[in-house]
Amino acid sequence: MKKIKSYIILFFSVALISTFLACGHSHSDGHNHNHSHGNEQHSEGDGHGHGHGEEHEEGEIHLTKEQIETMKIQFGDFSQVKINDFVKATGTLDLPPNAYASVSARADGFIKGSKKYVDGNYIKEGAIIGYLENPEFIQKQQNYLEVQSELAFLNQELARQQKLVTANAGVEKNLQKLQSEVNVKTVTLKGIAKQLAYLGFNTTNLTPDNITERIVIISPVSGYITSVSMHNGMYVTPQIELIEIVNENHLHLELDIFEKDIAIIKEGQRISYNVPAMSNDVYEGEVHIVGKEFNTENKTVRIYGHLGKERPKFIKDLFVEAKIWLNDQTVQALPEKVIIKDGTFSYIYVANDQVNNDELKFEAIRVLEGTTDNGFTSVKLIDTIPDGMKIVTKGAYYVFAQSKAGELSHEH
Repeated sequence: MKKIKSYIILFFSVALISTFLACGHSHSDGHNHNHSHGNEQHSEGDGHGHGHGEEHEEGEIHLTKEQIETMKIQFGDFSQVKINDFVKATGTLDLPPNAYASVSARADGFIKGSKKYVDGNYIKEGAIIGYLENPEFIQKQQNYLEVQSELAFLNQELARQQKLVTANAGVEKNLQKLQSEVNVKTVTLKGIAKQLAYLGFNTTNLTPDNITERIVIISPVSGYITSVSMHNGMYVTPQIELIEIVNENHLHLELDIFEKDIAIIKEGQRISYNVPAMSNDVYEGEVHIVGKEFNTENKTVRIYGHLGKERPKFIKDLFVEAKIWLNDQTVQALPEKVIIKDGTFSYIYVANDQVNNDELKFEAIRVLEGTTDNGFTSVKLIDTIPDGMKIVTKGAYYVFAQSKAGELSHEH
């Protein structure tokens, strides 16, 4: 901006000196011109104050060919250069469905001994969340022990009958019947054991002395708690979600890419992103999957990105701004110095350098700036360049300064 101000001051000074010289010339040359006698009047169209006898509309930028040569202004066109350009995208930090774990009771019962977990707490896999009580648990354990005892007796009897049959002292039919009863009891015992194991009971060490009416509710994964819906004394069923846990190990980026940029987005491209609501820290990621479904309403495609080792704290559905970097992408670019920033817009200047008169008219064209690399900046046009116009590729600041000098003179 200091450089721009210097050019503005320079050109404003030149403009004022030129005006004084022009007025001095019109009042000399031995004509004894005197305003007080009114011997000579200036009309609106006599060219007074303009060296070329030509009126310019307010806001137009005109430079003589002599000024253009003095300021070494040059014209050209866009360059096609390789720049590490990027595509802007927005989205969220999110998790795949398999990163969520819902904890529920494995049977009907009452919650007892609930731990004081709240949203945001970190919980480890296997940690106790609370207990579930139900008298039916006692009955299931009792049934298991009874069947186990009966099966032990039948196995003993089966062994005795086999010895008798071998010694030709037993009846084959009795042996077969006993074998069938053993098989039925074995299946029954295994079935009850599976039910108890599902509820969390260890049947290996189950005895009449350690029968209990409660089972433990534990965390199936490590992660952060996102919701808690349980309290002591609450009657629950397996359909009720007690706690939801998210595992941040599968955290990823979900970004939306506009239709015009889809073709240049590929897996493996680098992503830089930040979470505006939390900080200005920039984190790194990588394009992992380019979605195959086109959103006809928003004209976008969803992409998924892996995160680097450094990552922000996860808060579900928090807004993310990102840049997807296009490695060595050939883009339309201009020298960095010919793009003028003025207020909220960026401009380039164009003119018809083939016009056969003493001065050229310049026009400002609004553009969107992209990435700058090795002195070149990628550019996208907002306004259309008129036919026959060439871009100022050197000396754009002089044209900008002349426009500001013109604004000051009109205000004067």
